[in-house]
Order: sequence, then structure tokens, then C-alpha cells
Amino acid sequence: MTFDSLNLMPQLLENVKRSGYEEPTPIQRATIPLVLSGRDVLGCAQTGTGKTAAFALPMLQCLSRRPRRAGEPRVIRALILTPTRELAQQIYDNFVLYGRRLPVTCAVIYGGVGQQSQVDALHRGADVVIACPGRLWDLMNQGYVRLDFVETFVLDEADRMLDMGFIHDVRRIAQRLPDRHQTLLFSATMPPEVEKLAMDLLCDPETVKVDPVSSTVQAIDQCLYYVDKANKKHLLAHLLSQSDVENALVFSRTKHGADKIVRELKKAGIDSCAIHGDKSQNARQAALNRFKSGECKVLVATDIAARGIDIAGLSHVINYDMPMEPEAYVHRIGRTGRAGREGKAISFCCIDEIKQLGQVEKLIKKNLREEKSDWPMEVLTPSEPKKPQPRPARVDRQGNAQAERRPRQSLPLAGQPITIGRDGRMKASPKPAPKPAAKATPLARPVQRVNRHRNQAGKKS
Repeated sequence: MTFDSLNLMPQLLENVKRSGYEEPTPIQRATIPLVLSGRDVLGCAQTGTGKTAAFALPMLQCLSRRPRRAGEPRVIRALILTPTRELAQQIYDNFVLYGRRLPVTCAVIYGGVGQQSQVDALHRGADVVIACPGRLWDLMNQGYVRLDFVETFVLDEADRMLDMGFIHDVRRIAQRLPDRHQTLLFSATMPPEVEKLAMDLLCDPETVKVDPVSSTVQAIDQCLYYVDKANKKHLLAHLLSQSDVENALVFSRTKHGADKIVRELKKAGIDSCAIHGDKSQNARQAALNRFKSGECKVLVATDIAARGIDIAGLSHVINYDMPMEPEAYVHRIGRTGRAGREGKAISFCCIDEIKQLGQVEKLIKKNLREEKSDWPMEVLTPSEPKKPQPRPARVDRQGNAQAERRPRQSLPLAGQPITIGRDGRMKASPKPAPKPAAKATPLARPVQRVNRHRNQAGKKS
């Protein structure tokens, strides 16, 4: 089956071929006809299966066949919500690529950067808006965005929206949509919360399920190294120095761990860059561009990059830390082995990660092939769990602890004697005890007045 059999317009077919696509993926074959017919769609497919083209191509065709008339204002006719900035930018780039020479304009909205350029793009007019929920809701409250004329609403990576706490914003945004519109919801997994959201947003939807999350691409060679936590950095540097590693995406569990891995690799003479939530959007985009262009061989990332980031020709994915959720393993290694290419996924496992490894193997229903190295696992006693730290009394806006305030020191008054205490702080000397007050002597004037009255009385008598 080819794209020609999906009833796409000639300009779209030309743009698809220019993009390097020859045959549609299963989700594209199932979804494109449904979207063209105006049906609501509930799609369940893992990352890397071509979901973006599955909704972008039919949406572009529908919008271009009903172009804006001369003199009419350009209003938002399609809205796409996505959880991460990188995925929003990637979807925008795909819309620009697929919509070449079509009368459809697009705008992308996300946080982490100044809003003025995004506001200017909205003022110029956009048929399609690709947005992250937080920034979009903020601009709606400022009066820059109206959704009264939206014809198609797409919610991409709905389960990731749930994980990142965007579901409430999604519901508030959905309430501003017109009563009649087409809704497309895509998710890699279907937890109960996402199913409830789908029931609230979709109207008599068609369900498309392709490649459940437990399945991994057959072209990906998966292997495992048992290694102590302290030796992971040595094993990583050794593997990255091999000739078959063209480029590698390394996954860390934490932001601090990602930065630490970059520092260790630089000590070993391997150029690398990190991408995680604490970095600004410009820094994240610059690191991603360096990696895609081949200027940087290794990209170290947290799970923020596990979904939706399309890196062409990625040869290796390395799980430096085993993921806490087994589904994240499938999403991570799905960055390689795309578009029919081969790829390799390598996982490191220390004694503290045996439980996570078992959950992953249970999900994918296979045991990872064990490989040997010069740094075998020797520590066989799990680390003691860290005791929960008490919550600090004062935190900043990012939730980081702040130092406790010392009580304000009252300075002695001018002329008041001071002393220096044992803690080195000044304090006023204790005031001397007041002297007892002397007994008051009787006043002379009242006595004189009494005597004067007595003398006057004696003279009259």
C-alpha cells in the first residue's frame, strides 16, 4: 500500500515523497481515511510509529480545501496540544514540511521563552496552532487566543500529559472549544484517567490500536550489562569509543545525573551535551540541534526526550539508569531503529536496579541478552534506602529549600551600655535596679495656708 491509495491531494503526495516517505505506517493507513471523513479518533500506538503524519496530512488537506476567503480574518481552525516543547517544535516543523506550497499557516506556542514572538505570530494569523497547555492557557487568560472557530482538536501523548500534570489545563482549554468540532486523541498507553478523558472529549470515536506499548521494534538489538553504579561512567566511556557507535542517546534518571554524566564524558575526552527540564528552551534546542547536525556525538537526556523526539539515523540508545516505569523503557529505545533502520539499545543495571530490570523484562516478555565487560558487578548488597528528609519551612518558587532566617538582632540604643555574648552577638547590658524612692516630705504651702486661716479666726474672736 502506498500514500497514493489514501486519497491525498497531489501537492501533499509530492511533499511526502520529498520527505523520504514511501509507504504509510499501519497507524497512518488506519487513521488518515478516518480523519478525512470527519470521524473522531482514539489512537493507541507507541512512539515512533508515525502518529504525527497520521493526523497532520489529512488536517492539511481539509484546511487547504476550505481556504480563508479574501478579506476574512485568519482565525485558529486547528489546535494541537502536546506535553513537551521539543515535541511541539517537531510537530510544527513537520506541518511546515508537509504543508509546503499549501495555503495553511502555522504557529507554535510553548513556555521557557519570551512570549512576544509567539503573540506576534498569533496577531499575524495562524490556521494551525501547536501548543503546550501551560503557555496556551496563559495566553488565553491574557486575551491573545480565542478558540471559537476550531474545527479539529488534537491531543497528542495524552498519557504523558497526565504524568506531567497537564490534564487540568487540557480540560479547561477543551471547555473553550466550540460545540461542534473533530477530536483526535493519541496515547501510547491507556490508563483509566486517559480513558475517562477520552470519553469526555470524543464523540462516537473510531479506535485505532497499533503496536501496543509492550512491544519493541524487532530491528533493535537489545542487551544488558551488569555493572556497579560507581563503574557505569567507565563502561559508558568505553562503549562510546567503539567504532560502531555513530551517535548515542544516553538516558539518565535525574537532571543532576545528566549533568554529571556530561562532566565525566568530557574528562574522558568525549564531547557531549545534556538536555533536561532545568535548562532553558534555547539551551535545550541548541543542544538538540548540535546533536542532530553531528557536531556533538552524545546527547544525555532525562525522560523528557523519550517521546516524540525524532532523531534520524540514531545508532545507539543507552540506559545509563534503568527507568522507574517499565513503559518508559519501550519509549526510550524507540528513538532508534526507526523507519526500518537497525539500532542497538544497551542497558546498565546495578544491584539497586534489579527490581526495575525485572519489571521491564516482564513487560516486553523477554530477557535481555547479557553482555560481559571489564567492570563486572561486584557489589551484591543493595544500598539502604535513604531516609525521607523533613520538608523545609521555607522554599522558593521552584520548590528548592531556602536557608532559615535568623531572628532579627535589635541594636542597643545610643548611649546604652552593651556587652558581647558568648555567641559573638551584641546585646544591651542589663539596666541597673532602680533606687528605692525616698519618702515624700510634706509641702510647706498647705501648712502655711492652715496657719493663716487660724490667725484670721483668732483676730475675729
